[in-house]
Amino acid sequence: MIKVGIIGAGRMGITHYSIINSNPNIEIVAVADPSALTTVILEKYLKILTFKDYKKMLQKVKLDALLVCTPPFLNVEILEEAAKLGLHVFCEKPFTLKPNDAKMLADLFESKNLVNQIGYVNRFNDVFIKVKELIDANVIGKLIRFKTEMYSRTITQPDDGAGWRSTHANGGGALYEMGTHSIDLINYILGKPDKVTGSVLTNVYSKHVEDIVSTTLVYDNGLAGTLYVNWSDDSYRKPTNKIEFFGEEGKILADQHGFKIYLKKENKELSYRVGWNTFYITDIFKTVPFYVRGNEFTSQLYHFVDSIEKNKKSTMCSFRDGYNTLSIVEDIFNDSNKK
Repeated sequence: MIKVGIIGAGRMGITHYSIINSNPNIEIVAVADPSALTTVILEKYLKILTFKDYKKMLQKVKLDALLVCTPPFLNVEILEEAAKLGLHVFCEKPFTLKPNDAKMLADLFESKNLVNQIGYVNRFNDVFIKVKELIDANVIGKLIRFKTEMYSRTITQPDDGAGWRSTHANGGGALYEMGTHSIDLINYILGKPDKVTGSVLTNVYSKHVEDIVSTTLVYDNGLAGTLYVNWSDDSYRKPTNKIEFFGEEGKILADQHGFKIYLKKENKELSYRVGWNTFYITDIFKTVPFYVRGNEFTSQLYHFVDSIEKNKKSTMCSFRDGYNTLSIVEDIFNDSNKK
């Protein structure tokens, strides 16, 4: 049994608890969270050890792995301590806030051969996995342009400048909270862009952080595309990621729930006809043993467990991948500040 501790028992901490607890090779032995209400409930009904201070948990409980679900500005200290203790770690995105910290932690965990993974869940979504396969197989020919977008109704009224979402120092703002998903998705499918240009950060309701992000991502081979993120769009009921790829032989449109591919020529190998071919996630998804929020949430945590069991040196979404995403985030901030 892999003995797991969880730091942070908020929405994502409890979500991950329920999922990873379904894995027969996992034993959750302790949870650390400053909320007395949370820890009392967990201890009373789940009969596990709870701590208000994660340091005490790490000192008193022997663990093999950690799920870190705390605000990103707290994570550097936590992750350094985890590496010192030789613990494998799954950390919620965006992992840290500074690329230098992310690189240091990636180097540290790699040097100790510790499994490290970040919760960019789109990499485990069956639609986006299929889109990557199609792009890698050159099904729509040489790529010319692309789009990566994310929309949500997270901030839809003026805020008072309080709360963690209101400052970049805490990981707030549409770029950290939503934009990182869109950036990581493009990194996953195409690789890391070589530069950004024309970045604009726009306030709608927030006082101190951006609500809308737009920029152009450029590759040295000439490929370019746009990133657009808006977390103040109340026409969306749930957060939605969208991607679009335009190639010499066709086009792909996709979100978490399905994809459409337009082809100029028939693809007999895939049984795709000329024109539009439409597929829903129910046509292609792989079943998971436990469902919360989406198959991808289970897939990512089971991948983390599998990586530990098989002593894999890399995961589908490693700290190194998190560093690459944060590098682009920093480039966007710097580019938007140019006069």
